Amino acid sequence: MNIPALFIRRPVATTLLAVATILSGLLAYFHMPVAPLPNVSFPVIVVRASMAGASPDVMATTVAEPLERRLGTIADVVEMTSTSSVGTSMIVIEFGLNRNINGAARDVEAAIQAARADLPTTLRSNPSYREYNPADAPVMVLALTSDTLTKAQLYDSADSVIQQQLSQIDGVGEITLGGGALPSVRVELQPDKLNSYGIGLEDVRAAISAANANSAKGHLDVAGRRYDVVSNDQINTAAPYRDLVIAYRDGAPVLLRDVADVEDSNENIRNAGLYNGKSAVLVIVYPTPGSNIVNTVAQIRTVLPSIEAALPSGVRVGVALDHSESVNASVQDTERTLFIAVLLVVGVVFVFLRSPRATLIPAVALPLSIVGSFGPMYLLGYSLDNLSLMALTISTGFVVDDAVVVLENVTRYLEAGMGPMEAALRGSAEVSFTVISMSLSLIAVFLPILLMPGIVGLLFHE
Repeated sequence: MNIPALFIRRPVATTLLAVATILSGLLAYFHMPVAPLPNVSFPVIVVRASMAGASPDVMATTVAEPLERRLGTIADVVEMTSTSSVGTSMIVIEFGLNRNINGAARDVEAAIQAARADLPTTLRSNPSYREYNPADAPVMVLALTSDTLTKAQLYDSADSVIQQQLSQIDGVGEITLGGGALPSVRVELQPDKLNSYGIGLEDVRAAISAANANSAKGHLDVAGRRYDVVSNDQINTAAPYRDLVIAYRDGAPVLLRDVADVEDSNENIRNAGLYNGKSAVLVIVYPTPGSNIVNTVAQIRTVLPSIEAALPSGVRVGVALDHSESVNASVQDTERTLFIAVLLVVGVVFVFLRSPRATLIPAVALPLSIVGSFGPMYLLGYSLDNLSLMALTISTGFVVDDAVVVLENVTRYLEAGMGPMEAALRGSAEVSFTVISMSLSLIAVFLPILLMPGIVGLLFHE
């Protein structure tokens, strides 16, 4: 069996095939996603729900428990844990490794919709969920600071302007805001004054709710015509709340300002963000699975000037974290290691063979094999990450082993006086079976890594 003879007898076709392999590999290289770790879809989904002002006990009993009951009915749930804090509940659902993550996500969405009737009416939005991926750490964190605007106003600008525009960028997945909350009116009751008036907390809550209801007002029928009564009873600032009547005592009204301090604030005052020592609202950007982190960050930086121009005057946008810098540094370091390994291999071959012409063979075979690998990697959906580049670095030694074995045998026949064509055919024929056997043996050695179970097997699949 002399497989190399097919290529030795057809030098033109072999050269064209090599050039095509190099070109396809280079094309794939510039289109492959760049990430620190492989794009792995772990069968883990995280569900989050927020309700401003709720204590951990309230979140656990009124939000987490109804969700757990519905989510627990999903098939192939291995483990489910929940954590409740002030105003937030987080539920982590782990599925069996063979469970399709997209199907699991659909089941989670259906369970959240089914649990909506059991959740409190004060929960303004449905709980959100996202698939867990070790490679989807935040790619960028933006910080909004201002010397004139309040934190609530900064948060409102981030929510209505920045979050909407960044969501349209290709490669941007979830965007979360931190360091602040939406504007709201904060009512801080004074228990001593409530007790002196004999007013309970529920009385105050009911009075505020009744006075701040945006409900239908009905209509008026006059002379055969019907007039709809339209009015908005919602109060958005603190001043009108202060004059709100919450009860009557001895024929006199008790106003809200008599028993409480009412001020314009935000939904969560125990949420802080700092940037360069200044109070800031943070915009945390997550990538979509399989996206190119470097390209995504580059697009964000391109649109930042136009986004900053759309913000109120006095708002400054700074980059608090750029994950693409560490990804670039890590990948470039691995690429540098791979390049040095190729140079060392070629240098060692030259030292021992002492023939520039013979050294040219591994010098061409190594880059051809490495660059040509990018094409199949792209078609298989792999990414340029630390693990895949490390695997290419290790395989450099395997490739040069085969090249040196064939080259040494061909050189032996050339030194014996044979012509180049005959020496190449005879030398490659003698060791081709050995080279193929060595390659199959190496594949067999590393095959258990591909078949490893669990999360480790998913990571090392590339």
